[in-house]
Amino acid sequence: MKLTAATWTDADSVETDLAVLPVGSTEQHGPHAPLGTDCLTAEAIAEAGASEADPEVVVAPTIPVGVAEEHRQFTGTLWVQPETFRSYVRETVASLAHHGWDRVVIVNGHGGNVDALSEVGARLTRDETAYTVPFTWFDSVDMDDIREQVSDADDIGMGHGGPVETSILRHLQPELVRTERLSEADAGAASGWGEWQSGVNLAYDSAEFSENGAVGKPSESSTELGETLYSEAVSNLASLLETVAGRDIERPGDK
Repeated sequence: MKLTAATWTDADSVETDLAVLPVGSTEQHGPHAPLGTDCLTAEAIAEAGASEADPEVVVAPTIPVGVAEEHRQFTGTLWVQPETFRSYVRETVASLAHHGWDRVVIVNGHGGNVDALSEVGARLTRDETAYTVPFTWFDSVDMDDIREQVSDADDIGMGHGGPVETSILRHLQPELVRTERLSEADAGAASGWGEWQSGVNLAYDSAEFSENGAVGKPSESSTELGETLYSEAVSNLASLLETVAGRDIERPGDK
């Protein structure tokens, strides 16, 4: 059940303690992909995973702005500080728990949110507000398995606005991908994330190493790759939701 489409009486009648909270980012993804890429993918995977899972799942509204200051030089990028983001997520989950949905999977679509969400999940769980588990969709997929399933995907990695994110958008909402700009995106993209020396990333912002914000070759994207990525992410989320629904969440040492 999507909260944004339900009435309060609909929500009141739901017999479940399980919810998903999609979180993303509004940030640049090169000249070819929309600023809302991370929100769109997180929300689509959250809704599909909730539908595929065996227990009923409440789908909360998507949080659209995250920890993304590393993209600040590119117009349209929005961000909040990590402490602001943690507080917003924590209070949103607490409000879900207030209504009895106290097992929450946060479905994340942005790498910059990962550390903050790990901290929030631990805090909410240890404080017994809600058992909270972050799920980052692109970390859940096995890229070696994906490469075996999809032709011409041997060298494809995550990147940023690269073949992975561009592919999943081409599957979900192809009209939002400016395919006529893929060659331009390739030309200004970085081959990898950051500037590395002695195991240290010397660059804090993506503009330091990528001319147009992209990392990887968006032209290597395909609808086939996007469909495969999406299917595996949705399946993995559904399995996680079923596990969270049935898990004994009493913590060691709790009284």
